[in-house]
Amino acid sequence: MRKRIAVALLVGTLTGLFCGFVVARTHQESGDFRWAIHLAQRLLARQNPYDTYLEQYPLPAALFALPFVRVMPAIAAGVFYGLSSGLLALGLTRHGFSRLRIFLAYPFWAGALTAQWSPLIAAAAFFPWLMPAAMAKPQIGLPVFLTRFSRRGLIACIAVAALSLAVLPRWPWLWLGQAHYYEHFIPILVFPGPLVLLALWRYRDPDAWLLLLSACMPQRWFFDAFTLWLIPRSRWAIALTSGFSWSAGIWRWYHQPTSFTEVGRAAVLFFYLPMLLVLLSRKNALDPETVPDATPS
Repeated sequence: MRKRIAVALLVGTLTGLFCGFVVARTHQESGDFRWAIHLAQRLLARQNPYDTYLEQYPLPAALFALPFVRVMPAIAAGVFYGLSSGLLALGLTRHGFSRLRIFLAYPFWAGALTAQWSPLIAAAAFFPWLMPAAMAKPQIGLPVFLTRFSRRGLIACIAVAALSLAVLPRWPWLWLGQAHYYEHFIPILVFPGPLVLLALWRYRDPDAWLLLLSACMPQRWFFDAFTLWLIPRSRWAIALTSGFSWSAGIWRWYHQPTSFTEVGRAAVLFFYLPMLLVLLSRKNALDPETVPDATPS
């Protein structure tokens, strides 16, 4: 356990410093995390937290941002992403250190550039008490919640939902009223996205449902796909999917996408189809790789 904690602290510190540095140099305030901070600040001031059409996060996201409302923006981004990465590293090392290779995946580093939520949501697969993070960004979190379900995770989500409704009973309607501003793509609807339906061949495998449900969710950029790296567990599978994922980064570097459909097609080709290959290559649903991540309820 001491070695696991040391590795988690190292991963969290390095990624947090990188995220904070990039966010500060690119003048992003707190990156994507700033919208959660915005929610928390408005709540503390007893103002409408959805006073701008750019605010597209559910109110539970504000609860995670409350400790950061008076912190310098870039530091808040770095600490948030560092803590998220460190918790994920701690969960990944439960059965060894080989799965730490998922931090080499391009979506993780794409998320570090703007302080995204996907590492924290992925960490919730290992720690049920973190499952309310799935409520902060439900288009990413719902597949994780449904495929890594536990009684403790459900209780934690109910408690956070009740607290958010007690604070602002109207927030679901205020939030849904802004949904049409969210620019996105849905992977399964972008060719060759329908191929992901082949995951049903492994319908007994919870990872097949994680892949399929994720493909049905609206997404915005490459970082949203990082939770897919809960699927591969063997060294070859992580190496294949992580290595191939950088094709999206290379494509993005040399090609400026003109639509979210283009982004979606790249995500399907470089993230979803390699994950499908990993699933179909498993011998059966009882393969040791398919042992659920979440702590038993």
